[in-house]
Amino acid sequence: MTFQVTVTPSGRQFSCEADETVLSAALRAGVGLPYGCKNGACGSCKGKITTGLVTHGTHQQRALSEAEEAEGMSLFCCAKPQSDLIIEVREIVASGDYPVKKMPTRVAKLEKLSDDVMLIALQLPANERLQYRAGQYIEFMLRDGKRRSYSMANAPHLDEQITLHVRHMSGGLFTDQVFSTMKERDILRVEGPHGSFFLREDSDKPIVLLASGTGFAPIKALMEHLIYTESTRPVSLYWGGRRPSDLYMDALCQEWASKLPHFKYVPVISNATPEDTWTGRSGFVHQAVMADMADLSLYQVYACGAPIVVESAQRDFIAQCQLPAEEFYADSFTSEADLAN
Repeated sequence: MTFQVTVTPSGRQFSCEADETVLSAALRAGVGLPYGCKNGACGSCKGKITTGLVTHGTHQQRALSEAEEAEGMSLFCCAKPQSDLIIEVREIVASGDYPVKKMPTRVAKLEKLSDDVMLIALQLPANERLQYRAGQYIEFMLRDGKRRSYSMANAPHLDEQITLHVRHMSGGLFTDQVFSTMKERDILRVEGPHGSFFLREDSDKPIVLLASGTGFAPIKALMEHLIYTESTRPVSLYWGGRRPSDLYMDALCQEWASKLPHFKYVPVISNATPEDTWTGRSGFVHQAVMADMADLSLYQVYACGAPIVVESAQRDFIAQCQLPAEEFYADSFTSEADLAN
């Protein structure tokens, strides 16, 4: 059975089969709903159902609580229609959307950036290019049908190779392979680009970039794009980690800060030990932003990293720093345990 979905306030409409998710149908129809993990873990695709009924597949409670569901909220990545729908969601309007491709890639380089972070450089086929926006991600298509998502850490103009920053999760289906058996020249299948985390270039507002851990990967791509386009928008990057070693490209950020007049870099460490001899900012990274910028009403924020960091920043920036809700853009990194599929 086919149902009709109407998006408000844009008025866009698309058809959705009873056995497919609202998000899948929207993407197939070229309607730009926001999304991240597509697995019910990150909450990026959350919106409101004003008319109609859906059933939700497996999802994380933190992404959609029972109370939110009772109020009509929905995760469109795991919601299947039971009737025609009217949904309320912030639609992403982006000209020149790039096609999603499946292609083989060859591991060109493996480089340890820290004890638990590996840089993977992927070489695309000679006659292929992957068009994407800085901040988007690709999915590895594994042999058992499972998928793992990683943000591209280089800007699109540097696409001779695609680079990724992979943190080792002990017992992880994919990351154990990366840190043990994977070797250069291995062939991997990928699909992309995916995701609605990318720079809104129709704005001239100053930017706050907020990263935790390997959430720096897409933030790095955004910065490289801003540099390439010679943007003069003021940018403040706050990068948080538990230990200084978590800021595995600190030297690059320091270099940007020394060379770019519109750029400020603030590293923040939450669990430094005496042997770290850390003398910089301490505590939670989003609270460092709040201490420096009490009023975010005229800013855009791009946040990426652990769900708790992204969720805390979104809540506190909007409630306490007057950040307009529509100017918070995020990619919440879900772990293999979160995906559970």
